[in-house]
Amino acid sequence: MNFVLSEAYSQYKDNILNILNNFKNEGVLVGHGNRNTVKYFIVDDLKFNFKSFKQHNIINRHVYKYYRKSKSRRSYEYAQMLLGKGFHTPKPIAFIENHDFIGVTSSYYVSEQLEDVFTLTDVFSDSNFTDREKIIKAYTKLIFDLHENGIEFIDNASGNFLVKKNGSEYQFFLVDLNRMNFYKEISISKRLQNFERLTNDLEIIKLISTEYANLSGNTSDFCYNKIVDFAKKKAFKLKVKKILKFYKFFLKKR
Repeated sequence: MNFVLSEAYSQYKDNILNILNNFKNEGVLVGHGNRNTVKYFIVDDLKFNFKSFKQHNIINRHVYKYYRKSKSRRSYEYAQMLLGKGFHTPKPIAFIENHDFIGVTSSYYVSEQLEDVFTLTDVFSDSNFTDREKIIKAYTKLIFDLHENGIEFIDNASGNFLVKKNGSEYQFFLVDLNRMNFYKEISISKRLQNFERLTNDLEIIKLISTEYANLSGNTSDFCYNKIVDFAKKKAFKLKVKKILKFYKFFLKKR
């Protein structure tokens, strides 16, 4: 086992190990858990969020042990990096990797469980959401600031942003951190491509385009057309992938 624990939470080592031993049968499930399983556990009036990553195939198990950092480790290290640069994410507490002679058998990322938050998905799905335009503009500013720092948040999907209201302002917390790219500088085309999987709602894209144009010094039409084009191409690729997956499944059944 590789167990790395933040010094700020060192007194909870035994509690975390005990939770791992009882992870399957205890805890409160968060979300649907289609790929990964996320639960929170209460320890001394604190809520710890445990993310158990889906078991990898045998090749990736080997890769994540010997050649590439595991998803849990990347989540932990990227969270520390984001906090160091002034961005927000639930406080990283620990990451755990279990191995056998082949590779990684299981891995967990532990962070603080946030309360009184909503997701950007909630904002996108409700046209009457309070301060909707203000929140979307604040989200766009966040992505622009990430880009200015050379950070491409690959999983730029609305469900990966938790939003907390502080007075009249809104604070964003990034989650699902294991996929990021880092650059000295990001081209405008690459920046706008980063929105490709966010939404197909043209009204939202228009608002984001206008705000990103104001921040980046480009025209809103240029930003809008680029994002829409990237979103259409991404949607087509996903459609083809689903069709191929269906035929592969069908052929196996024959």
